[in-house]
Amino acid sequence: MIATRSISTLPTGALRRIHHIALNVSDMQASRHFYGTILGLHELTGTEIPTSLTELVRQGRVANFRTPDGTVLDLFGEPDLSPPSPDLTQQFTRANHLAFDIAPDLFELAVQVLHDNGVKIDGEPVTRATGRGVYCYDPDGFIVELRCDPQ
Repeated sequence: MIATRSISTLPTGALRRIHHIALNVSDMQASRHFYGTILGLHELTGTEIPTSLTELVRQGRVANFRTPDGTVLDLFGEPDLSPPSPDLTQQFTRANHLAFDIAPDLFELAVQVLHDNGVKIDGEPVTRATGRGVYCYDPDGFIVELRCDPQ
C-alpha cells in the first residue's frame, strides 16, 4: 500500500469574489481619464477610499475606481514603467496583483493552506483598518492576494 500525503485545500466557494485588481500605470492622469471618463467607472473619493490608500491617493500616486459589480480597480502610478512592445501580439502585463475576498473566519485556514502547499508567500499576513491580507505568488510569479474585511 502506498501512503499518500494529504494536502490541505480551501473548500470550493471559499473565495467569494474578486475584491480588487491592481494595475501599474505610467500616466496617472491619462489612466484616470480612460477609466473614469471614457469607460464611466465611478472614482472613489473621500470616505470611499480605503484608509490604507488615503495618503497615496492624496499624493496622486493611486486612484481607485469601482465597477458596477463592486469590484475595485486600483491604479498605481509608476511613471518609470517601461513601455510595452509596439508589437501588439507580444504579451505583457502591467497588472500589480489580483485580490480575492474570503470570509474572515476562513482567513487563517487560507494562510495555512498556502503554507501546507509550499506556496511562496510575500512577507507575513498584514492587518489594516480595511481588513487582513496575505500576498502570495501563483506558479508564474503573479501576485495574488487573499483578503478579508475586518470582523
